[in-house]
Amino acid sequence: MHTMTTASVNVTVETELINLHETPRKSVSQPFRVHAFSSSHQDEVLAFLAQRPIHTVFMAGLIRDNGLVHIANRGTFYGCRDRSNRLIGVALIGSKTIIEAREYSALEILSALIPNNLTSHLVRGEQQQMKYILDKYAAAGRKPRQLTHEILLQQQTPAADVLAEPQLRLAQSEDLESVVNINAELGFEESGIDPLTEDSPGMWARAARRIDQDRVWILMDQGQVIFKADIISETPQTVFVEGVYVRPDARRQGHGLRCMTQLARKLLEHHGSICLVVNEENKRAFAFYQKVGYEVRSAYSTAYFSAV
Repeated sequence: MHTMTTASVNVTVETELINLHETPRKSVSQPFRVHAFSSSHQDEVLAFLAQRPIHTVFMAGLIRDNGLVHIANRGTFYGCRDRSNRLIGVALIGSKTIIEAREYSALEILSALIPNNLTSHLVRGEQQQMKYILDKYAAAGRKPRQLTHEILLQQQTPAADVLAEPQLRLAQSEDLESVVNINAELGFEESGIDPLTEDSPGMWARAARRIDQDRVWILMDQGQVIFKADIISETPQTVFVEGVYVRPDARRQGHGLRCMTQLARKLLEHHGSICLVVNEENKRAFAFYQKVGYEVRSAYSTAYFSAV
């Protein structure tokens, strides 16, 4: 456990990460082994990831949606095994890079793969882990163009004292353009790059697929979207929510609170919890999610890299 203090938020964070304060070894000797997974490993990998569901929901959700080996994952899944062939680490190396390591050796080995990944534009992990990973990038002469620090929040019970929004509904195909434009706006605010300029076809395709999967929730008013939230990934244990948006001229009117409460009531009927990340400098958003019923779980960092 450690206390995280920023100019905006002071919270106590519970961490489950492996101890990274031990002295790093110069190299990891055999018989530790790293390998790319084949489809036959899917059940094993999902069982491994399920041990820390809110930390691994993005990877587990991709596998459940696409399979362990699929172009839609936008990367390759790798595993690290110990001398008993026991899985001790899983990594997605690609456009978005994430490592789930249970031992220092696994983090050391899997981290060595990522500086050579020139397709990566986002690397996310718990803050202790990210410090080590970014040192690997620095040693390879690569620095992130942007680094943000976030708080992982989790909700397990809907807020009891908030009126829900009965008009919240799933987005349909006719809402696609509005959803894409909102996501582009949010992506630019988050990363400083317009995703429609960087990968317009991919962004449209991913938004359309998410709508087809019944994972985009919206509230309309006079033909315009005034609230939106995307379910980025889901497992039986948890769902990961991103892209929460309230139209600027409709803010501070209770729309976000009522919609997030309605969303929680719907999602928690079928899943154990909901999780999301919020920028640790965004005091207003942090207070909002606490009011909705979210609790602090861990400190995260996200590094954005320019294309090479």
